[in-house]
Amino acid sequence: MTTDYPSVVIENERASRQTNRKSATFMKHFSIVVRPYLATGLLIATGLSLYSCGDSASVNPAVELSRLTVSPGTLAPAFNGATTQYSVDLANSVTTTTVTAQPAVSGDTVTINGQASTSRVITLGPAGSTTPVNIVVSESDTNSRAYTVLITRAGLTGENSLQRLSISPGTLDPAFNLNTLNYTVNVASSVATMRVTPTVQDPLAALRVNGQAAVSGQAQTIPLNNPGQSTVISVVVTAQNGTPKQYTLVVSRAALGGNNDLQRLRVSPGSLDPSFSASRTSYAVDVGGRVERISVTAAPEDANAGLAINGQATNSGQARSIELGPAGSSTGIQVIVTAQNGSQKPYLITVTRAALSADNNLEALSVSPGTLTPGFSSGTTQYAVEVATGVTSVAVTATKSDPNAVITGDITNSGQANIPLDGPGTTKTISMTVAAPNGDTKTYAITVTRLAPSTDAGLSDLRVNAGTLTPAFSSGQQNYTVDVASAVDSITVSATKSDPDARMSALGRTIANSGDASGSVTVLIGLGTSASIAISVIAEDQVSTKTYTINVNRPSR
Repeated sequence: MTTDYPSVVIENERASRQTNRKSATFMKHFSIVVRPYLATGLLIATGLSLYSCGDSASVNPAVELSRLTVSPGTLAPAFNGATTQYSVDLANSVTTTTVTAQPAVSGDTVTINGQASTSRVITLGPAGSTTPVNIVVSESDTNSRAYTVLITRAGLTGENSLQRLSISPGTLDPAFNLNTLNYTVNVASSVATMRVTPTVQDPLAALRVNGQAAVSGQAQTIPLNNPGQSTVISVVVTAQNGTPKQYTLVVSRAALGGNNDLQRLRVSPGSLDPSFSASRTSYAVDVGGRVERISVTAAPEDANAGLAINGQATNSGQARSIELGPAGSSTGIQVIVTAQNGSQKPYLITVTRAALSADNNLEALSVSPGTLTPGFSSGTTQYAVEVATGVTSVAVTATKSDPNAVITGDITNSGQANIPLDGPGTTKTISMTVAAPNGDTKTYAITVTRLAPSTDAGLSDLRVNAGTLTPAFSSGQQNYTVDVASAVDSITVSATKSDPDARMSALGRTIANSGDASGSVTVLIGLGTSASIAISVIAEDQVSTKTYTINVNRPSR
């Protein structure tokens, strides 16, 4: 064991105290007695042995705190058990604070301002004052240590300025500055209230707007005096120390205007005659007879002026649909602008709706296939058309003279239709009625005759390439003779049908089908012999037939 007592006290005082308080008490008194003497080493060793102190940890520790806090607040300097003087600065809004102190050794006593406690709420003095707090830590006998904390509560400030001042609507003149106290604001006559939002520099300063308590940063709605008058708005900021500062706003509300002119007037469909001018109050508009409504749009020059169309309040720029009188009549539309001061100006629009057309004519009519008989004329209403027996339908196209007329019947209003026909040999009447816009009607009719199959089995021409027909060809003559020279060993007969739709055959084969106009056949003729060539024609009806015979004679030499 060392004989350097101060080193023993500093290094080992805390660990030994709780384990052997009796030994620590002895060592304290013994050290006082023997310190003047040189032979302390042996005596200390003997004493420690008697009191079971086998090492330097049995020496009495210093009496002190292990922790000291103030809430709210911060100690200055930072806490250290050996430091006994501290200060704390608090805002002036803080009226109490809690002091907490813990001894370094369990069992030691702590008093705060004379009251035994490790935590105590301290009531502070008025703003700007300092409140001392005394903390004493003591062991069971007379040994103790005192700490002092000086708590200073900030004094009341004299800050009475605004940080920001905003308004809506309008603009402050001049722009806001915390040192500028007087402002003017100009607003339109239609503005009836003003929203004022003041924000103070010091959150603890008091705020009043027009004498009423207000909250910093919250808008206050202030009613304004009548148009043409001014309203004074006061904003008073009172500092914590009671010093006030007043900001003043003079809000001037414009007088009611007397502008009752239009800046724009339009109609649709149609156009104003003459063109719009704010100083002209009477206009004419012409529209077609089929127009039943017209849209009117107006906008006053003064956005605050009132607007009515045919007695109905209307927003500026809003279209108003007006029903017109019957075709051929006129309708008056009144647009009234009321200025802010109550003066009115009426604008009149006279809309004339044209009479409905009486045109119920067609300007064109055609049939395909086929041809109208007679040729088309708008005044002719009855027509005939013949088509071949093989035609099963016809396409009819009709064009109205007045596009606003309406076609009904077998032809749609588009003017086109495909009409199926009945069987061959029948007729069908196609009718269409044209109604003029005024209701007058005219009916056109086309009688389509689908021809029956032809019974024509005749020839329109018959020829040979050698010799001459005797007698000369005639459609009704069916028998012919042809004499050829002995040098001619063959003859070609060519025939043309009267009806191209008939069919023609010779020598047991077809030489002209339906649709072919003509055909031919070639026959060999022996020397000194005769040959008979028969050409048969079967009509389109497949029933009627006719045979033409040519007898060809070739001499022996």
